[in-house]
Amino acid sequence: MKSKFRFQDLEIWKLAIEIADELFDIADELEKKHLFRFAEQLRGAGMSMSNNIAEGSGSEWKKEFKNFLNIARRSAFENANILIILNGRKLIEDDRVEKLLDKLDKKCRMITNFKKSF
Repeated sequence: MKSKFRFQDLEIWKLAIEIADELFDIADELEKKHLFRFAEQLRGAGMSMSNNIAEGSGSEWKKEFKNFLNIARRSAFENANILIILNGRKLIEDDRVEKLLDKLDKKCRMITNFKKSF
């Protein structure tokens, strides 16, 4: 039998993983251009979203879980800012950034609604 953690069933976590995968692809491309600091920052902020959802889901207290959800939401804003900067420097295409910003916005709204559910 395969172990399963609570967070693996959460749609907010699944979307965070999907976004992080895309951010990691961008980070890989940035490294090819020797932009290691940008790549590192993007990966860290990308992982922070799903990491905080996962960590918070392990809490026994709703208030503590909500705090981790707030951190995950703030990480989405950090990712949006990084993407906007990279786009301004012409390191990421406009349409790619817009799609990711839409996903980040959706994730933020999902987190807000999820927090209201408990």
